[in-house]
Amino acid sequence: MELYKFLKFMTWKKIAEKGEMQNGKGLEFKIEGKKITIFNKDGYYALDALCVHQDGSIATGKLDGDIVECPLHSWHYNIKTGKLLDYLKDVKLQTYKVEEKKDGIYIDI
Repeated sequence: MELYKFLKFMTWKKIAEKGEMQNGKGLEFKIEGKKITIFNKDGYYALDALCVHQDGSIATGKLDGDIVECPLHSWHYNIKTGKLLDYLKDVKLQTYKVEEKKDGIYIDI
């Protein structure tokens, strides 16, 4: 088989300017048709923006350490792993790599 079939081609997209995202807060972005939330909490973490319970956005949820609470019904997710911490087993929101570069904040989508 050819090597290219085994490689993941990364596409880095600029989503924000440096300093645009407040520490301890999240912002929701629409990137290639997906709603993604990026949290600035001692680094940048990105995951799907919609809670699996009634599709509420977690972007405005309260952060406590690495845990965000969905503002609609208080479901909790780890912002680093995407893992739901209550109610359902083995449920995760998709996570994405984020990097701060010289000219802004980028996501690998």
